[in-house]
Formats: sequence, C-alpha cells, structure tokens
Amino acid sequence: MSIVTVQLGQCGNQVGHEVFSCLCRDLRGSHGLCSRRENQSYQDACRERFFSEEESGGLVARAVLVDMEPKVISQTLSMAARSGFWKYNEHSHFCQKQGSGNNWANGYSVHGPRHKEAIMNLVQKEAERCDRLGGFFTTMSMAGGTGSGLGAFVTQCLRDAFPTSFILNHVIWPYGTGEVIVQNYNSVLTLSHLYQSSDALLVHENDVIHKICAQLMNIKQISFRDVNQVIAHQLGSVFQPTHPAGGGSDYSRNPLGDLLEALVPHPEFKVLALRNIPQMPEDSLAYNTFSWPGLLKHLRQMLIANAKMEEGIDWQVRPPPPRSSISSHSTAKALHFNTSIANLLILRGKDVHSVDLGSFQDPSLYTSWLNPQDAFHARKTPRAFNKYEKSASLVSNSQFLLKPLDSVVGKAWNMFASKAYIHQYTKFGIEEEDFLDSFTTLEQVISSYTTL
Repeated sequence: MSIVTVQLGQCGNQVGHEVFSCLCRDLRGSHGLCSRRENQSYQDACRERFFSEEESGGLVARAVLVDMEPKVISQTLSMAARSGFWKYNEHSHFCQKQGSGNNWANGYSVHGPRHKEAIMNLVQKEAERCDRLGGFFTTMSMAGGTGSGLGAFVTQCLRDAFPTSFILNHVIWPYGTGEVIVQNYNSVLTLSHLYQSSDALLVHENDVIHKICAQLMNIKQISFRDVNQVIAHQLGSVFQPTHPAGGGSDYSRNPLGDLLEALVPHPEFKVLALRNIPQMPEDSLAYNTFSWPGLLKHLRQMLIANAKMEEGIDWQVRPPPPRSSISSHSTAKALHFNTSIANLLILRGKDVHSVDLGSFQDPSLYTSWLNPQDAFHARKTPRAFNKYEKSASLVSNSQFLLKPLDSVVGKAWNMFASKAYIHQYTKFGIEEEDFLDSFTTLEQVISSYTTL
C-alpha cells in the first residue's frame, strides 16, 4: 500500500525532502547482509510505499508540497531533481507569494479556507495515483504559521475527505528558547486541533535532535539541514519495510496501519516518540561493533528513564515493583519512571532473527489496563538500514512528552492570562473561546497521561 506525504510550511518541506532522500539512499545501498531475493522484495515494497515510477524508471515521490511562500518549495523541487535518483511531481505543489507571518490564525482561518480547494485537489490526484492508498503522512512544525495553522486545517480536510484512511502527523516541537515569540500559542492551538482529527502525532523535539547532532554525530556548527537529516534517518528506520517478528516472510502491506494498530489502543492516547540507536558519524561506523543484547539493553533503559539518546542515560531508574507491594517509599523512587501504553520495536540487520525480546515484554513497563501481549509488538528484517550493520528503533506511546507539554501549556497560559498578543489572533477570527477550548483539550491529555 502507498503512503501520500503532505509537506506543510518551510520546516515540513525541508524535512520531507530529507526523508525521501534518505529512503532513496537506503533503496540504492548495496547491503550484503541479506539474500538478493530478500533485497529485491524490500526494494519493491519501499518503492510501492513512497514512490511512483516513470516509464523511464525514474522515481517520483508520492508527495504534495504546500507553503505560502515560493522560495523553499522551489529549492526543494530543484534539489530533488538534481539528485538524479528521484524527484517530485512538478504539478503536486501549491505556494503563494506571502507567508503566514508566524501567525497560526492566519494559516488556519485565512489561507486554509481560501486555498482549500486547490490543495485538496492536489491531494486527491496524488491519492488517485496509488493502486492502494494506505493513508497520509503529514510533516509540519508547530511554532510558525503555515506549517502549524494551515497544517491543522489541512489535516481536518484530510479527515473529512478520507474518513477511513490513516492519518499520521509528524510534528516538529520548537526549541525551548524559541525563535518565535508566540510559538507557545501556535503550539497549543496546533496540538489541540490535531488531537481532534489525527490518528496519531509523532513528535520530534528540536532540542533533542540538536543534542544528538552535537554529542553523537560530532557536528561542530549545526545547521537545520543536519537536524533534518537526523530526523529523516529516524523516520526512515521506522517506515522502511519489515516482517512481523513472529515469522512470516512477507513485507507488511500497510506500515501506517501496523504502526497505529500496535501503538494507539485508545483515542485519548495518541502521542508517539521515536528513539533510534546507534547513531554516529558515517566515518565511525567501520570502527564500531554492536551486539543485539547491548543495543536492546540501552534502548530499554532509554525508554524507562525517558532518555532521548544513548549518552547520559540514568541507569538508576527501575520499573516500579508489582502494584500490590508498593510502599510510600518506593512510589517516590518510581516517579522518574516513564510508563508506556504500547511499544513497537523495529530491528534491522545482521542476526536479527536470533534476538531475545523478553526485556520489552515485562508487564511492569506498561500501564495496568492493557495486557502486556497487546502492549508490545516487534518487527524485523535482515536487511541493514543506511550502512548500519545493526540498528534498532523504538516507537513508544508513553509519558515522554508530559514535561515539554506541561511547559508549553504553562507558558502559553501565562501569556493568555495577561492577554499578550491575543489581538494578533482575534483579527483573523480566532477568539478567546478557541484558546480556552485548546487549553482544556491539552489539560485533559496531560491529565490522562499523568494517571497512567
């Protein structure tokens, strides 16, 4: 089944371009770790998912590019075409001459309704090019105006036009220090609206990825492109084809369906985090060897201690003891423990079929209302991903976002209480009631995840 990617705003278009470049690089890579037949079926599955093929054999991304300024889209189109391996369809983009001025209301209430028909026509055409549509993957930032405001509007339109298709929103969480004074308002409005219409939100935090670039990739002067390439690598490590861990030699037909079925058992809980190890500069790969037990031990501790990368993990955090034996002393210790609702583990590379996954099936990792057998899923393939002999990715639905979410809502509420910048939104038709509704939605999300 095929996935249509909708790239929204400057950030969404730049990330989307890196994702397709990463998939294409992996597709062309010669990986000697699996049979030729295995490699061929992997490549066929990837092509069907993300690309259509021209008669000449060239790959065309299944994507719609949307921005309110032309500059980023024209750069993205020409960079893809220059790669010589893949390109965007030159008729699948929409842009205007003026941006949204970092104003969510401008994107959502003005540009959205005004350009709805043109944008949705492009999406419809792209969907019709698929033999079988698996769903939509949108990528956007939360801080600005187009990606966030127009992105929330387009997601609602997708839900109305394709009520039975899966929609996964990939959201870039802004830097804590912030580049936009109203980014907390924009973030609160984006998240609350996406929560109504999306099947799941996959979140990448800029601060975390920046740290990975600095500490793991050893990049001295970090550009947005460096950050986007790390994000693209992590997304590719999840979306490229895999087999079910319990056996079965066929590659999964619908990656979005697999992801959402495994990770979103209840519509109240739909925020997903992605961790991927190992991550290191390409020239260091030849000098490192990894064992599956070592990788999985690190990944499990990253999950329960809510560490975002394999450096600086708190190894003191332990799962809480069984509920019956909890004393007041042990609850204090378990406060730093990151409880999961569901986890999906994806393993790629050498000796993948002999890996023991028992440590992720421990009932103490999960909330008590879900059977551990239903809470944990795994997928594997012997084909290596992007030059890593062994790599593991973990997509988790857990309490990981509580702190950043609480912080963003708190900062936005403090501004709202003093009516700061509200007039910028009311002039485009977003009233104080809309803010209050958004705060209520997110307070409910915080409360639900806190009580896991």
